[in-house]
Amino acid sequence: MVASRTPGSLGLAILAMVGVVAASNYLVQFPFHPFGLQDLLTWGAFTYPVAFLVTDLTNRKFGPQAARLVVLAGFAIAVVLSIWLATPRIAIASGSAFLVAQMLDIFIFNRLRRDAWWKAPLTSSFLGSIIDTVIFFGLSFAATFALLDTGFGITPDAFPADHAPLLGFAGLEAPRWISWAVGDYLVKMLVSLFVLAPYRMMRSRSDALNAAAAA
Repeated sequence: MVASRTPGSLGLAILAMVGVVAASNYLVQFPFHPFGLQDLLTWGAFTYPVAFLVTDLTNRKFGPQAARLVVLAGFAIAVVLSIWLATPRIAIASGSAFLVAQMLDIFIFNRLRRDAWWKAPLTSSFLGSIIDTVIFFGLSFAATFALLDTGFGITPDAFPADHAPLLGFAGLEAPRWISWAVGDYLVKMLVSLFVLAPYRMMRSRSDALNAAAAA
């Protein structure tokens, strides 16, 4: 059952979305050095999947129209914050990837919302993350799009040509940003699995509150 939305309830969702995206845009600039994984991951991989949790919970409780409103509002505010926290290029890449991936997430979730409880959030997050990763890392770091900006904390002209072992396999090298993209996507999948637990708990609590209100 879709609940009626209020400005306050959507405001909380928008605030959560802005926080997640702005934090992810800042953290994606920093390699994940623990365990020697700096060639595979950035810190942003651990925070960004929470954006799909926010979208899916909003979609579940208030419907796709409200979820799109949260995405659009979060997108506009987060891009402005990202220009300040990161760089214009990161902000453009993040905004483009975020908007396409989240709208895809809403569409897929809505199509699967009546299936098993885990299928809609997991499928929409997995597919949305693929699109998000390809668009974001391509626009952020590929030499083809260098005209968007130059500053992401490393020598911009040298960075795209900098190679690293793909997923740590010696002899299998790719530009470092591709290695980051693959590693980030794999971590996003793991985080998406972990956030199923809070999704399930929040979904059950929301359903219980809706049932009590209808009684």
